[in-house]
Amino acid sequence: MSTQEEKVAKQTWIPQKERIWVFGAIAVSVILVLWQLWSMYQLPSSTLHSRSFEHTYKDYGSNARLALFFVLANYVLAFFIKQRVWGYLNPLLKKWIAALFRFVKNWHTPVAILAIAFILIHAVAVFMYGFKFDFHNISGLLALIVLLPVPVSGLLRYKRLDRKWHLRFGLAFAVLFLIHAYI
Repeated sequence: MSTQEEKVAKQTWIPQKERIWVFGAIAVSVILVLWQLWSMYQLPSSTLHSRSFEHTYKDYGSNARLALFFVLANYVLAFFIKQRVWGYLNPLLKKWIAALFRFVKNWHTPVAILAIAFILIHAVAVFMYGFKFDFHNISGLLALIVLLPVPVSGLLRYKRLDRKWHLRFGLAFAVLFLIHAYI
């Protein structure tokens, strides 16, 4: 067994330096989802079908959208840094972009976990409000279905077992998410 294989074999699923933030994000997400679902189930039926509740579930979607833009910034900045244009930029600007990329890369997983929590709350609230078979809801449902393998492949990504499925499913989700959010 080579040194690289031994290193991969010894590595835990989530690296030690990220573990506290990942487990913290999972804990916050579980508390947030349980709290919001409990509060939604306490609402009377007339409130669930009112305009004010429609704004409530749209707010969950807006919060998820902001978190997803942060998560997707990881890929945009990584793509930008890998381009040849990178060598022609002002050194100060390169330093700022590199620092921003490090920050976004470190927080990619915890923010993604929180985004999934907001998406889950948003989806449940939409079904409680009343799901209609229109383009907007179908595109959201398709985006949700494509989102399901993203965290699993992200976990496999830590062990380099995902064969780029995390990126593929993530990009497919991003396209469907953008269609759902803006069309």
